[in-house]
Amino acid sequence: MSGIHSFPVGNVTIGAGETFFLIAGPCVIESDEHVLRMARAIQQIAARLHVPLIFKSSFDKANRTSIQSFRGPGLEKGMEALQRVKSETGLPVLTDIHESWQAQPVARVCDVLQIPAFLSRQTDLLVAAGNSGAAVNIKKGQFVSPQEARHAIEKVRSTGNERIFVTERGSSFGYNNLVVDMRSLPILRGLGYPVVLDVTHGIQLPAGAGNSSGGQPQFIETLARAGVGAGLDGVFMEFHDNPAAALSDGPTSVSLEKLEPLLERLLAIDRVVRPWL
Repeated sequence: MSGIHSFPVGNVTIGAGETFFLIAGPCVIESDEHVLRMARAIQQIAARLHVPLIFKSSFDKANRTSIQSFRGPGLEKGMEALQRVKSETGLPVLTDIHESWQAQPVARVCDVLQIPAFLSRQTDLLVAAGNSGAAVNIKKGQFVSPQEARHAIEKVRSTGNERIFVTERGSSFGYNNLVVDMRSLPILRGLGYPVVLDVTHGIQLPAGAGNSSGGQPQFIETLARAGVGAGLDGVFMEFHDNPAAALSDGPTSVSLEKLEPLLERLLAIDRVVRPWL
């Protein structure tokens, strides 16, 4: 892991682990009961396989395709739900923010503030996240080259916060489609910060279902295997116990029963690749 800045997030070391770390959870907080149940289920699987885990779920999906789409419980109830997850599981927690004023109250609960891809050039948002004291996950915009990601990193670094990692989630490929260029992973790691591949949003078809986003879940494992083989620090996946009934991003969510065998296959690849990272 030479040359990559590393730092702790709760009980997970970002950028210097013996294996990749996992960011996983349902896209959006659907209820207190559901988000806690999902956290416990994913934690049990990750613990069995010794995969470091950061739990992820959103309190507000402010960038849904349609005005009718479910967005989540909002800031106050969302933080209550994520605080319960932290208290009852001990897991570090990640969630996204969409406006600068959200950074401080969210950082009082969450270990990582995530900058949505659509907002990865928003200077005030990046600076507010940096000033929060939490770690910051910058999701590279679909319209941003990997080389350009250095500007977003510098905006967070300007606050003195070096606890930064970057997530690749695909680039716009015409209308309603994304493509993941594996060259992006070594380019991003060359900027000196840990790199994550979002293998569920990477196969998304933005607004491809008319009033919501579609996806091609049959390619999630292919993308994950390729990403681990290409060399990365973390894997981002959204999971749901019933993707067909998920209130957000069901078409790009992995069903919970597929998590353990998928991780086992990724770990086998990681053991071969990691000595050369």
